[in-house]
Amino acid sequence: MHTTTIATPDGPFTLVASDDALLASGWTERVDDLVALIHRSLVPAPAPAEGTPPGTGVLADAAEAVRAYYDGDHHAPSRVPVRQASGEYRAHAWDVLRDVAPGERLTYTEYAVRTGRPSAVRAAAGACAMNAAALFVPCHRVLRTDGTLGGFRYGLGIKESLLRREGTE
Repeated sequence: MHTTTIATPDGPFTLVASDDALLASGWTERVDDLVALIHRSLVPAPAPAEGTPPGTGVLADAAEAVRAYYDGDHHAPSRVPVRQASGEYRAHAWDVLRDVAPGERLTYTEYAVRTGRPSAVRAAAGACAMNAAALFVPCHRVLRTDGTLGGFRYGLGIKESLLRREGTE
């Protein structure tokens, strides 16, 4: 596992990757907090060393995608492979979420419909809550039915900033 933390306008952003996919990411410097979000089947032993240089491969691509996102290419994170593990519905819901375009907002109800299970609103919300790969699996684009922001692991200020940056707030 490889890690790096880069500076963004919304604060430090840490990436955790395997050799072939991004495993976790978010606005924190605490690698252990992100590793705790990764399904145990995807975490190799030993735990990652903090501050692994990005070098080449997925970690470098992910770091470049974050920089590109903040420079205005809001599609850049969608081009980085992501691996998360969970049950069948949640894994599918994360795949669906990756197709939500920058600037687009969905309610949890609309998100559940897109997953093919209109009555699974709570499960759709759970997929957002358990998403380990913030920005790359854009759960920040999902809002409450009344249009309010709802929750976000890294704070509503960052969620507002991302939506504003994407031209939707």
